[in-house]
Amino acid sequence: MIHRIPAIFVAIPLCVLAGTPAAAHEGHTETVEELVVYGRAEERIGIAHSASEGLVGYDDLELPPLLRVGELVESVPGMVATQHSGSGKANQYFLRGFNLDHGTDFSASAEGVPLNMRTHGHGQGYLDLNFLIPELVETTVFRKGPYAASVGDFSSAGSTEFAFRERLNETTLGGSLGGNEYFRGVAAGSVEIGNGVLTAALDGSRYAGPWVLDEALSQSKVFASYAFGLGAARAKIAVQGYEGEWNSTDQVPRRAVESGQIDALGFIDPDLGGNSKRYALTGALNFDRWRLSGYMLDYEMSLFSNFTYFLDNPVDGDEFEQRDRRQIYGLNLDGAFEKSLAGRPLTLSGGGSFRFDDIGEVGLYRSAGRERIGTVRQDAVDEWSLGVWGEAEIRPAERLRVIAGLRADHFDWRVTADEARNSGAGDDRVFSPKLSIAYRLQDGLEGYLNWGRGFHSNDVRGATITVDPVSGDAADAVPVIVNSDGAEIGLRIERGRDFNVSLALFRLDLDSELVFVGDAGATEPNDATRRRGFEAAAFWQASEWLAVNAAYTVTDAEFLRDQGGGREIPGAVESTFTLGLNAAWVNGFAASARLRYLGEAALVEDNSMRAAASLLLNTGLTYRRDQLELRLDVFNLLDSDDNDISYFYASRLPGEVPGGVEDLHFHPLEPRTARVGIVWHWR
Repeated sequence: MIHRIPAIFVAIPLCVLAGTPAAAHEGHTETVEELVVYGRAEERIGIAHSASEGLVGYDDLELPPLLRVGELVESVPGMVATQHSGSGKANQYFLRGFNLDHGTDFSASAEGVPLNMRTHGHGQGYLDLNFLIPELVETTVFRKGPYAASVGDFSSAGSTEFAFRERLNETTLGGSLGGNEYFRGVAAGSVEIGNGVLTAALDGSRYAGPWVLDEALSQSKVFASYAFGLGAARAKIAVQGYEGEWNSTDQVPRRAVESGQIDALGFIDPDLGGNSKRYALTGALNFDRWRLSGYMLDYEMSLFSNFTYFLDNPVDGDEFEQRDRRQIYGLNLDGAFEKSLAGRPLTLSGGGSFRFDDIGEVGLYRSAGRERIGTVRQDAVDEWSLGVWGEAEIRPAERLRVIAGLRADHFDWRVTADEARNSGAGDDRVFSPKLSIAYRLQDGLEGYLNWGRGFHSNDVRGATITVDPVSGDAADAVPVIVNSDGAEIGLRIERGRDFNVSLALFRLDLDSELVFVGDAGATEPNDATRRRGFEAAAFWQASEWLAVNAAYTVTDAEFLRDQGGGREIPGAVESTFTLGLNAAWVNGFAASARLRYLGEAALVEDNSMRAAASLLLNTGLTYRRDQLELRLDVFNLLDSDDNDISYFYASRLPGEVPGGVEDLHFHPLEPRTARVGIVWHWR
């Protein structure tokens, strides 16, 4: 049997790593050629608009082990996904000196459906990727900085767009078992029906976790799509369903661990956790030069948290519930056309998007033992937006490309609050120009200059507020739209598909980081910010069987007060580094190792308290022979006891003085654990 090993970036294709499958036909074995998505080994010179954008293919995503689904975004160079709570909650994301919380200033979409939640019960831009079935993700396109006119809200630091597989080459049935009572079962396949193809998948998982408190994670997912020809178009209809519930071990105070009151994997409040549901119906029509898509979502989430324990309520505790229930409707239209201007090639692209969030309940409640004992704030919100964009790329000379773009977004909202004085309505709009220049210095070497204006929206409840729901004092309203200005100088080096390097110096200024704090039910104003940094990403196909990739980012982030600067942004990680080694042999074995370094960060503005760096190594080993595939994943191979994330604030444990104690609160990396899986493939 002939084996073929392609050059790739993050992962060697699993179908190739395990050997090209064979199909029995009339009593003999026939070698079946696999379609390989090369992903980041693709040559991007002459195509990319910046040094910091790229494409990740399905085969780049398949081999590296995933402890949590949200770690799919770590395929974006320099991106890190951590967790400070239960696995069913959205991850905590870091990119280019941003602690993005659960999504603010980093946008994601899937098949044209925006995934960030506006005016959300837990936080603005809440980005929960738990509904994804990794085996169905075919590609993800990533961009950094506000330079692309096609992306708008939440994309100042970066964005990613997931696309799902229309057809699976094989039907699979598999299961995984691991430490801490981990179990996952998945079945997926495609079948031709009429003039189209039906693709479906089922995914279920259970996990107790390493924590003293049983995480009791339960997740169920279903997906089905039907793609077919419809006149001159390719049509696709898909349905998705996700339900999850979990218990949470949130960050814990260092003093409680050092005193022996709890273990580092222990808890203070045993009643934390939540549940979430997401159902979606999507449709798309793909023509030769343009695409029309639409979506309808039904979403619910209830989240119980307690970060300060008995600081505010010494009797019942400070537990609270955050609730979000909404339907989302949207339409997207975009296209591109090839023209000429004065005899030079000209590409015109553009489109528009409409989104309506019908939020029936977004609320914050005091609770004890997951039972409501009071209402801090409860609202119903209607929020809609319309965005239009256009972009022109012209080649004034053979080696020169100039890309100019403009985006316009309009927002409209109506808030109906339980406190009538916090109700109201309004609208706002923003224009975002973009300019990129790419010049091919020589074959295999291209330079880039980028500038763009972007924005993120704030929670619209902050625009109508007049009374603080906690203190009852007068509260100042805040703007819904916050502008950002970004600039970048980049260089891309390519030597065919075997070697590429991208380098970028970047700067990003935000007018303000005003946010609505879901944990308090009020707005918290911050000053303007500036981030400056350097980023490098590299890929090397070292040999026929070994691929190496690496990414490094260093960032200086600070608040700007009268442009004087000097105050640190809490949680802004100063540097990140990742290293991936992926190997494949013709005997069906393949291996992957990924090292992730998350650097130090200031935890308070005067830099007097800092979060320590963390180091994490995950590894995977697979073996495939014919239809049978075996897999072993080991997470945190070095059994590091570093922290996944840290915070510094005041909390109060039972018996402590009123006013509490300022302390480091941390959530450790999960200790070393292993998972084994078996998958049966057939055609």
